[in-house]
Amino acid sequence: MYKILVINPGSTSTKIAVFENEKSVLLKTLRHPIEKMDEFDSIASQYSFRKQVILEELESAQIDINEINAVVGRGGLVKPIESGVYEVNDALKRDLTIGVMGQHASNLGGLIADDIASVIAGARAFIADPVVVDELDDVARITGHPLMPRQSKFHALNQKAVARKYAATIERRYEDINLIVAHLGGGISVGAHFMGRIVDVNNALDGFGPFSPERAGTVPAGKLVDLCFSGNYSHEEVRAMITGKGGLVAHLGTNQAHVAAQWANEGNAHAKLILHAMAYQVAKAIGGAHVVLKGKVDGIILTGGMAHNKLVVGMIRDYIDYLGKVTIYPGEDEMEALAMNGLNVLRGEVECKVYE
Repeated sequence: MYKILVINPGSTSTKIAVFENEKSVLLKTLRHPIEKMDEFDSIASQYSFRKQVILEELESAQIDINEINAVVGRGGLVKPIESGVYEVNDALKRDLTIGVMGQHASNLGGLIADDIASVIAGARAFIADPVVVDELDDVARITGHPLMPRQSKFHALNQKAVARKYAATIERRYEDINLIVAHLGGGISVGAHFMGRIVDVNNALDGFGPFSPERAGTVPAGKLVDLCFSGNYSHEEVRAMITGKGGLVAHLGTNQAHVAAQWANEGNAHAKLILHAMAYQVAKAIGGAHVVLKGKVDGIILTGGMAHNKLVVGMIRDYIDYLGKVTIYPGEDEMEALAMNGLNVLRGEVECKVYE
């Protein structure tokens, strides 16, 4: 039996889990008050604090860390890499520390994982499928200006996990089928999966694809330029309009799709229109992925937190059901996905990749 510790740092919380093979024996979200996080002047400076609360929680739960075989951290903003499991090495730690693609709490996942594993005999530290996974076809990178190529930033961990789960249900290898996966969360990503590679996907973080509860998605470029040079908004304010204060937040004042759906069901016509527009854009992106795959699609998957939302899902399906079989995997179990990636390496079923 293998015992695996999973660490998933977020902006104001740190999720941890312990798995014994496929079985979860501990799952905990350690919440950090905003006042406490304000004491730190950078993501990197939170390192010792977060590691300490993790160790304290494991001790409280009577988990003997010396029995841990692997520690899997949430992959951070490293250089664009292929999907897979990467053993933490010096190059990875360097890029997580300096934030080579930006600073985010998830950068701490691999660092803390390595630190904990380093004091346990025989333990290994991994990251798996970070948001910067990049398997785009070259043609998918091109935009109308060479200074602004498309980038791959999306929900790689959950997209890959549900794609493999679906493949197992139809008794096929993920690497032998084509799928369209739409992750519906605070951000929305729609990926075209071609024979095990996500060859096209929107940048779900900072400006491409459907708008979402918190993100503006694709907006008219001319309007954006005019807004930037209007003198009315700072760089930070415009950035916030795109990520954090866009989408449902901008239109309805909430980032909770279930709240917007409740308003719509109670007769709020504006809320219903905005949700319809979001669903409409998701459906168009799914249609675009269908074209990328030349119509050879073995399944369409809707996943993420909003996949629980019957109103939104129904609106999307109204447009896409004719394209093929639609399967719903509501929610996102990042902790299980990270643990299974580590377990597959320990069992020798997956070969670890080297970060350079």
